[in-house]
Amino acid sequence: MRIGIMGLGRIGAFHAETLAGLEAVDSLVVTDPVAAAASSAAERFGATAVDSPDAVLAAGVDGVVIAAATDAHPELILAAVKAGIPVFCEKPVARGVEESLDVLRAVENGGVEVHIGYNRRFDAGCVAARQAVVNGELGLLHTVRSTTLDPTPPPAAYVAVSGGIFRDCSVHDFDIVRWVTGREVVEVYATGGNRGADYIAAAGDVDTSSALLTFDDGTIGVISNSRHNARGYDVRLEVHGMKDSIAVGLEDKLPLRSVEPGVTFPAGPPHHFFMDRFADAYRAELTAFTEVVAGSRPSPCTVADALEASWIAEACTLSLHEHRPVRLEEVRKA
Repeated sequence: MRIGIMGLGRIGAFHAETLAGLEAVDSLVVTDPVAAAASSAAERFGATAVDSPDAVLAAGVDGVVIAAATDAHPELILAAVKAGIPVFCEKPVARGVEESLDVLRAVENGGVEVHIGYNRRFDAGCVAARQAVVNGELGLLHTVRSTTLDPTPPPAAYVAVSGGIFRDCSVHDFDIVRWVTGREVVEVYATGGNRGADYIAAAGDVDTSSALLTFDDGTIGVISNSRHNARGYDVRLEVHGMKDSIAVGLEDKLPLRSVEPGVTFPAGPPHHFFMDRFADAYRAELTAFTEVVAGSRPSPCTVADALEASWIAEACTLSLHEHRPVRLEEVRKA
């Protein structure tokens, strides 16, 4: 199949490399506002470089991967759907939930599959955790913990337009705890602080945060995030039930140092960033998209799925600023 890629920044170029190595993909058509980025990708991966998203859609592609700037996501998604071409789009759907709702309404009955990129759904550990929950191995759940700690803060320009830590970073945790538990969040309480880069506080954001989630069945979720984790990129998930407890990310590249006498775990070099921590997950995710394009499976993460994680982020952002618990029904809109 022939796949188009719109946007060739860090993640777009990474996706191009992954797609070029997939057996199902015969050729790539790429574009980026910076012509040199498209030319470079074309040279590296044997792709065809074109000068616009419209040219990608007109190039006979079977599917489109959108890795452009967030502001461009809605327009590009809708253009591909209008052309009848299945879409993979990196999260978020749009900068805000209002625009995401507009996209949802536009694609709901379009007959074209839209796959939003939440890569943790394809991480082997997270998949195993979900299966353990589905199989009832843990018994009745009581607590789920999800952690994302970045090694260094993103640049000031990125923070200024990110929408805040809950919308930008924690949203991955919100999506994975929903997916693994199969439950919906009904209430949140969030807090945060700043211990590092001044420009984060200047943007009205926090660099370290925690959120306490209450699910519809009474399960408690604990979400921990920080922009400052000097030891590396730390992503973990714990699921605790009445019969058993399991962990994702508890392996030798865990960026955590034990000070217990005689303990040598973890023994390997810590994960550096998301592209090494989730390399296999991204490959599995894009493989799944080729199956969506081939018509052999539906989208594994729809616009509606992505919007659910965004509602939690909105509630946490409100809770942070107003210092109070927030029910999801306060922020949710039809």
